[in-house]
Amino acid sequence: MQVDLLIRHAAQVVTPRGRGPARGAAMGRLELIPDGAVAVRDGRIVAVGSTAAVEASISEAAEVFEARGQTVIPGLVDPHTHLVWAGDRVAEFEMRLKGATYLEILQAGGGILSTVRATRAASMEQLIAETRGRLDRMLLHGTTTAEAKTGYGLEWETERRLLDVLHQLNGLHPLDLVPTFLGAHAVPEEYRADPEAYVGRLIEEMLPAVAALRYPTDGPWHPPWADGRAAWFCDVFCERGAFDLAQTRRILEAARRLGFGLKVHADEFEPALGATPLAVSMGAISVDHLVSTPPEHLEILARSETIGVVLPGTPFGLGTGHYAPGRELIDRGGALALATDLNPGTSWCESMPMMMALATRYIKLTPAEALTAATLNAACAIGLGHEIGSLEPGKQADIVLVDAPDYRHLAYRYGINLVRTVIKRGRVVVRDGALQIPGG
Repeated sequence: MQVDLLIRHAAQVVTPRGRGPARGAAMGRLELIPDGAVAVRDGRIVAVGSTAAVEASISEAAEVFEARGQTVIPGLVDPHTHLVWAGDRVAEFEMRLKGATYLEILQAGGGILSTVRATRAASMEQLIAETRGRLDRMLLHGTTTAEAKTGYGLEWETERRLLDVLHQLNGLHPLDLVPTFLGAHAVPEEYRADPEAYVGRLIEEMLPAVAALRYPTDGPWHPPWADGRAAWFCDVFCERGAFDLAQTRRILEAARRLGFGLKVHADEFEPALGATPLAVSMGAISVDHLVSTPPEHLEILARSETIGVVLPGTPFGLGTGHYAPGRELIDRGGALALATDLNPGTSWCESMPMMMALATRYIKLTPAEALTAATLNAACAIGLGHEIGSLEPGKQADIVLVDAPDYRHLAYRYGINLVRTVIKRGRVVVRDGALQIPGG
């Protein structure tokens, strides 16, 4: 067998296994291969094992990576980001340091609505330039696939422009993007006196328009699994000051009728709204945040097929010290994934290894559970567990080489970037810590 790429003599090749999410105790079970190797052909993994075994199975390799002293892991997957926005909210960061709460800032017209104003005013060129910089930083930190939400437009013209940005970058940048429509991110200022009218517009006009919208699937980096849909998922921010439970249900029901997969921002601040049981009952692929989820709702989630996505960068960014009960979800037998919640207000962080560092310290995940949550389970939370998230023959060759002899260093060390090499669909896109892509 001839291969395009052989990675050999790694200190460790480490990966979860499977096409579906690991649940409960299974999240801590990784395949660990010392002196490991991975072989790639036509953008797919064709062999994984010890260097001796993999070399015995091939006749020739066009390119060979000597990975001595390094750890090889699957490409990291970020299943919850608010990737496209304009401007920043550094002034609000200082306000919070002086005691203002997130909800107080939102109710005063700041927070999400501040970014909405800046994003509505931004040109397509500005949005592409700012977003591409974030994609580059994500890739440099080992993220090879990410979910990306709209939601900083809150009216059709800008929401459409955000979708345009996502699909254009999906063809031009190696980091694969899974688009989510989040028109229900907040009630825009012009509907503050009549939020029901905005819910009606979402259901009757915006969701059908997104469902009908198609994009070309060309470009040098367009994902092979993309099908031109404008958005795979519909998400709703169910929270006091955003959308209540009844409104959330109506929006999700309309989205499901139109063929969207479902996601819900649940229990970020208020535990009594019931967003998690609602999401589970409607078959949502994930519920995200879960900071205030009560035990009885956590049990419902653990017994379901819905994946809990926790975002430790958000309470860290807010300085609350109150993190999601991810340890309890795993102990109850649930499936948990990690994400950055990349956004300008609460978690401007492009690094999934930083999320692993936070999750091990404050959510009490083991390093093995954190790696599973950032790879296989994160892939399943965006419907791609059959394609990515583990190093197994047949899966897409998204591979990261870490400058450490043990995978646990990814969570153990923080404030530095240990990622040295990133391979996307069998092509080297980061080499020796530097981008290897046009415009990078």
